[in-house]
Amino acid sequence: MTTPVKVKKLGHVVLTVSDIERTVKFWTEIMGFQVSDRNEQGMVFLRYGSDHHTVALVQAKTPDELPKEGRPGFHHCALEVSTVSELFKIRDFLRAKGVPIVYEGRRGPGGNPGVEFKDPDGFNVELYASMDQIGPDGKSRPSEQWSRAKTLEEAASNPLPGVKYT
Repeated sequence: MTTPVKVKKLGHVVLTVSDIERTVKFWTEIMGFQVSDRNEQGMVFLRYGSDHHTVALVQAKTPDELPKEGRPGFHHCALEVSTVSELFKIRDFLRAKGVPIVYEGRRGPGGNPGVEFKDPDGFNVELYASMDQIGPDGKSRPSEQWSRAKTLEEAASNPLPGVKYT
């Protein structure tokens, strides 16, 4: 039986954080989101665009409540930007603001160049552009074309077959 579920896009992610005001500052000043609402439990809802929220924040009750990377729990959220050119500007902005970058380049499946960095609680946030699209045949790019890149410069100067970066 085929599922009736048909996902269109990432709706939102909810993060449990150690200092909600510090994290609101990160998501508004670094990531450019706006606060939509705060509820009676103290959750903060952030938006980028017309959806009410894309990221929501919950205050951790104790430091032990935060998941550790490599253990079951949240790993990262990935948000699309329009162009690879934007990624260069984003990377430079993050560096100027002292935001720890943990990865840049192109990993493989999906073919999307990106920049991954840490939020104030150590959660990974990825911004990417030019994700491969799956056509009507249901086939993805063959693995021999993945062409990993260790920097944005390397990814931009060696685009994948059939891809033009702007």
